[in-house]
Amino acid sequence: MTRSIRPDAVLVQAVIAGALSFAHLHDLAAAAGQTGWKAWAYPISVDLLLVAAWRRLRNSGPSRLAWSWFLIALVASLGANVATAGFLDLQHPPAWLRFGVAGWPALAFLGGTLLAHSNSAGDRVPVPPAPAAPAPEAEGTVIEPDPAEPAEPAPVVAAEPAPALPAADPAPAVPAALVDHARKVADEHHARTGARIDTDTLRSRLGVPAPLANAIAAQLT
Repeated sequence: MTRSIRPDAVLVQAVIAGALSFAHLHDLAAAAGQTGWKAWAYPISVDLLLVAAWRRLRNSGPSRLAWSWFLIALVASLGANVATAGFLDLQHPPAWLRFGVAGWPALAFLGGTLLAHSNSAGDRVPVPPAPAAPAPEAEGTVIEPDPAEPAEPAPVVAAEPAPALPAADPAPAVPAALVDHARKVADEHHARTGARIDTDTLRSRLGVPAPLANAIAAQLT
C-alpha cells in the first residue's frame, strides 16, 4: 500500500527559511575570515544550539538556562540575516564582527555542554506552592482551652446612649385678628360649598405656611 506524499506549506516554508539562514551565516563567517569548511561549520553550530535549547524547553519545561541559550542562538542567527542584507560592509568587516565570529565556537560549546549535562530541575523557574487548605474539623468536636494559658477576660464594651429624639416644634402663636379672618374665610367656604374648609384650602386662601395653617385650623374646630 503506497501513501501519497502531499506537500506541507509549513514544512516547505521551514526548509526555505532554514536554507536562507544557513547561507547568511556562512556568508557572514566567510566575510569575517573563516574560509573553507570552517565557514560551513558556523551555521551548523548556530542551528544545533538553537534546536538543543528548544528541545530542552519542550522536554524539561521553562528554565533560565534553556531560555538564555535559545535567545543567544536566535540573536546570532537573526544578526547574520540582518548583517548580510547590506547593513554591514562585508568587504571590510568591523573588528567586533571578527571578534564575535572567532569567539562563537567556544560560546556554542559551553552552551551545548550545559544544555546536555546540567540538571533540568536546578534551573527551572520556581513556582510558589499553593497555600495548604485548613484541615476540616470533625462535627461535634469541642476544642478545650489550654489550662496553662490564662483565659483573657472578655472586653467590656460600653453601651452607647440612645440618640435623643428631636424635640417637637412648638405650635406657632396665632394672632387673634388672623383667627377672626380665617373664621370668616371658613364660613364663606362653608356657605358656598356646604362643606368644612380643609387645612390645605385654608393655607392657600390665607397664604400662610403649613405649621401656621394647622394651628389656625385647630382653633377653628
